[in-house]
Amino acid sequence: MRIDNYIRGWRKPERGEYVQCVSPHDAKEVCAAYPRSTAEDVRLAIAAAKEAFPAWKKLTAPQRGAYLQRAAQILKEEAKTIGRDLTREEGKTLAEGIGETLRAAAILEFFAGEGFQPAGEVIPSADRGTFLYTTRMPHGPVGLITPWNFPIAIPAWKMAPALIYGNTVVLKPAELTPVSVYHLVRALHEAGIPEGVVNCVFGSGSVLGAEMVGHPDVKAISFTGSNSVGSRIREQCAALGKPAQLELGGKNPLIVLEDADLEQAVSLAISGAFRSTGQKCTATSRVIVAEKVYDEFRERLLTETKRVRVGNPLDAATFMGPLASREQWETVRRMIAAGKAEAALLTGGEVPEDEHLAGGYYIQPTIFENVPREATIAREEIFGPVIALFKVKTFDEAVALANDTTFGLSASVCTRDLSLAHRFAEEIEVGMVHINSETAGAEPQAPFGGCKGSGTGLREQGKTAIDFYTQVKTVYMTHS
Repeated sequence: MRIDNYIRGWRKPERGEYVQCVSPHDAKEVCAAYPRSTAEDVRLAIAAAKEAFPAWKKLTAPQRGAYLQRAAQILKEEAKTIGRDLTREEGKTLAEGIGETLRAAAILEFFAGEGFQPAGEVIPSADRGTFLYTTRMPHGPVGLITPWNFPIAIPAWKMAPALIYGNTVVLKPAELTPVSVYHLVRALHEAGIPEGVVNCVFGSGSVLGAEMVGHPDVKAISFTGSNSVGSRIREQCAALGKPAQLELGGKNPLIVLEDADLEQAVSLAISGAFRSTGQKCTATSRVIVAEKVYDEFRERLLTETKRVRVGNPLDAATFMGPLASREQWETVRRMIAAGKAEAALLTGGEVPEDEHLAGGYYIQPTIFENVPREATIAREEIFGPVIALFKVKTFDEAVALANDTTFGLSASVCTRDLSLAHRFAEEIEVGMVHINSETAGAEPQAPFGGCKGSGTGLREQGKTAIDFYTQVKTVYMTHS
């Protein structure tokens, strides 16, 4: 299939150039052709968003929400087809692809409902003749830059709040996964969203993202991606006085205390580290285990890891599919090679020998132990199916090790001790805490984001989304 940009409707790129994206299961299989857009295409999209903004802003929030509700219904009705396309181009399992499509629909539905929520407050005034209140005003056109690992959910969770609160949108999605984003934009198009309110431009981030961030008519930027790119965006936006919301990397720990349910803990580690082939910013990367249960946990974890079925993501029996691209595959293999030089490899770390997987970007689920604190695999985000195991003697040592990172996105603890669970929630330096659940996973009605090197700016999702996508306006109304 060939995908076009979406600027006041479907539109070919100005230079008429297209690029092919391929399946990570079989690099010979072409999934789609998408535009190789230029800065001119972005400028056209920004102009469309600017022109559409006044009329969109004037609609009531419930009127805007109706478009989101209709788009959500389209996604739900076509979830199996869209999920299959997502799996083909990104590599996560079919169950995950369908699940992510339904998650995008749920996000649209949640924010459609937010259109009926209060958007300000009445404040008592010292003057009896003054009615004092606040309301919210949208920024205008906002720029959204999204990654490939959640190619329909992340665009949805940025677009939905932006739209419900009255902004118009210019979206720059990841190049690896254009079909998933196409389906989201198509759903909004079929829902009848007014021309110019939603715009989507496909192509290189270095070209399109730079133009979007620097353009004076783009009033705010929301970015999810690497720390290196996020740092540049933060600096640019700060210099321009432009609000920036950055969701970056993670090095997320799972702590297993001596009173933990070890069967549950192993299951959480496997799911958190290896689902989506570890390509989640919230994936479990470090597993920190109490000394008294370390050996038993280690053996259980190894046994279950060796049972993980790696294979074609469209096969219902597959637990873990390929990495999303050759570049990602090579990066993860380099990180594993560094781990082999620094720590003890317990299992995995190799390309599967199955000839049916030879054309794809596959790697075995991998576990290291005896990992030094300063090792590359202990410090840097891998974004692949790799666990670093650590042994600790006390709860305090476990929390100190968990906090010994530049990241602060998500963390989990397995324990039956309610007091330690509360201490963990208080002392761990992350934006999202899990007690007896995996580090990955988020619900649309709850704030999402991290601290330290994992994020900058206001939280995404939930009711807090309004804080980034609007500005507060205070009104003093005094009787004449």
